[in-house]
Amino acid sequence: MENFIFQNPVKLIMGKGMIARLAKEIPSDKRIMITFGGGSVKKNGVYDQVKEALKNHFTVEFWGIEPNPAIETLRKAIALGKEEKVDYL
Repeated sequence: MENFIFQNPVKLIMGKGMIARLAKEIPSDKRIMITFGGGSVKKNGVYDQVKEALKNHFTVEFWGIEPNPAIETLRKAIALGKEEKVDYL
């Protein structure tokens, strides 16, 4: 095995009322990719809340991420992220 150093700084924003905070956490000049599974986020209102919170940001959506996603699904999401030059996921 080759020697390597891995660093993965991640900030998770979770909890009641936290969706509105997204716009404050992400600079307005950054590009965001939002990923989704099925349509439950539309049924429960989360989709509309996220879109409202990020209305002044560039967003691109990737739909159809299945449980335990297939590598093909992930490759499609990665390709879209690269194509759109996203900064945040």
